[in-house]
Amino acid sequence: MKSGERCRILIVDDEQLIRQGIKHYLQWEQEGFQIVGEASNGQEALELIELTNPHIVLTDIVMPIMDGEELTRIVKSKYPHIEIIILSSFGEFEYVRSTFQSGAVDYILKPKLDAETLLKVLTTAANRIPSLQSTNEQASLPINMGHIIGQFVSGYDVNYDVDLISRTFPYDAFRLVAVDARHLPIIDAKVIDSLGKRMDTLFDTHLELEDLVLQRFKIEDNVSVFLVNGEADQLAKCYSLAHELIKLDHHLAVLLCDDFLSFSQIGIKYNDVIKKMLEYRFYHPQSKIVTEQNLSIDEPLLASFNLDKFTNDFKHKRFDSAFSYLEDHINALSKSSRMDIFEYKSFFGNVIFNITILLSNLDYDVKKLENERFTLFNSIDLAKTTIDVVEQLHRFIDKAQQIILTRKNHTGHSNFQLMLDYIEENYAKPLNLTGVANHFHFNPSYLSSYFASHNKGGFNEYLNKIRIEEASKLLMNSSIRISEICEMVGYSDHSYFCKVFKKLKGLSPSQYKRKQKLK
Repeated sequence: MKSGERCRILIVDDEQLIRQGIKHYLQWEQEGFQIVGEASNGQEALELIELTNPHIVLTDIVMPIMDGEELTRIVKSKYPHIEIIILSSFGEFEYVRSTFQSGAVDYILKPKLDAETLLKVLTTAANRIPSLQSTNEQASLPINMGHIIGQFVSGYDVNYDVDLISRTFPYDAFRLVAVDARHLPIIDAKVIDSLGKRMDTLFDTHLELEDLVLQRFKIEDNVSVFLVNGEADQLAKCYSLAHELIKLDHHLAVLLCDDFLSFSQIGIKYNDVIKKMLEYRFYHPQSKIVTEQNLSIDEPLLASFNLDKFTNDFKHKRFDSAFSYLEDHINALSKSSRMDIFEYKSFFGNVIFNITILLSNLDYDVKKLENERFTLFNSIDLAKTTIDVVEQLHRFIDKAQQIILTRKNHTGHSNFQLMLDYIEENYAKPLNLTGVANHFHFNPSYLSSYFASHNKGGFNEYLNKIRIEEASKLLMNSSIRISEICEMVGYSDHSYFCKVFKKLKGLSPSQYKRKQKLK
C-alpha cells in the first residue's frame, strides 16, 4: 500500500491478550499502517473514534457493554467512510452475517488469525479508502527509507540501494537518538501527535542541527527514534538536542547511543543498545538522558531471595521479620537493572501469591486479598517503572497487615500454635505426646483430643509429616547417606523411617533420591 498517509487502525477486543497479540503480528508502520488506539468494548471504541479518526476498525463480535454488532451499525451510520473488519469465532456466523448487513467489509476467524491473513484483509480494506490511494511523491522517500530502517531493526537481510543511502545520508558517522514518551501522565493519539509536531518544530528551528540529517522512525509504542547522520565532530550536537527535547515535557527522556560508521549497523545499535536503555529506564526512571556509559556500570550481584526463611517466619507468625526481610530485598532488587523486567515483575506476583496462601494456611480470612489479587497482577504487568511495581506491593502488604492486626486472637489457638512451633523446632529430638504435654503442663489425654480437633490428624501424623519433609530436602540437596538422614530427622529405627517415608511420599527414600537426580 503506497500512500503519503498511513492507514489508521483502531483495535477493539475485550481480551487484553488478544489486543496485544494483534499488535505484535505485524511491523505496522513498515506496512503502511498505524495503530491509533485500542478499546475493550464498543462504547470505548466510539469515544476513541472521535479522538483518533481511524480509517479501519478491527473489532471482536462478543464484548460486554456494547458488542461488535451494535458497534458496526452505529459506526457505519455516523461514519460511513470508516471500514469495519470483524474478528469472530467459529460459532458466531449469525452475528457476522448481521454485521455484513450493517456494512462490515470483511471478517477473520480468530483461530485462523495469523500475520499473512491479517495483512491481506487490512490491505484489501485500505484499498477501498479513496483518501489513501493518492500517491504523494514528496512522502515516498521518507516512507521507503523508514521501511528500510525498519527491516534492519527487525533483523532481516536487506538489499538496499547504496546510492539512495549515500544521497540521503551523505556524512561519515551515524547516531541513534530515541525520545522515550512512555512515562507521560496521559498518552493518547492527540498527545502523541502534538508532541510529534513540537519535535518537528524544534528540528526546523534549531540552528545547530543545520549540518545534520535526521530520519525519524518508530518501532516501540510511544518511543520515537531518530537516525542522525553527520560528520563525527558534529554529532556531539546531539547532546544539546537531547536537552532541548527534554524541555518539551519533563516526563520525556532521551537515549543516546555512541557513534557508528555504517548504515547497516542500525539494527545492532537499536536492539543491543536502545532496547537496553529502555529497560534501564524501568529501573532508573529519574534518568532523563541515558548513554551507553550508563549500561556499562558494574552492579553488584544480588543474593537470591530466601523463600524458606520468609515462609518459616510466616509459619511462626514472625510477620515483622518476614516483611522487613522482604522490604530489604525489594529495595536492593529495584536499585539494580540486572534482572529482566518480566522476571522482576514475576517475582512480585509470586510474593503476593505466596503471602495469600501462607495467611490462608494460618486460618486468616484472605477473601479480600484473593478478590483483589488479579487486579494487582494486572497493575504490576502494566507498570512502567520499579516505583510503580513496589507501590502495588506496598498496597497489598498494607491490606495483609490489616487482616493480621484485626483478627481476634483466641488463647487456645495461640497455645496450640506454640506447640506446633515447638514441634517444628525440636522434631529431630525423641518427641512424644506425653513429653510435649508435660512441657506445656497439659494432661496427655486432653492434649491428644485437643490436637485432633485443631489439626488434621493426630500428634504422630503431624510429627511424621514434619520429619519426612525435612528428610526430603536433605535427600534432594545433599550427598548424606540415607541412614544418617534417618537419624538427623529424629528416627532411631531405619526400617520404620523407610515405611513412613514411602507412606507419605509414595516412594522409598532411595527411589525418591534417584528420581530427584534424574530431574
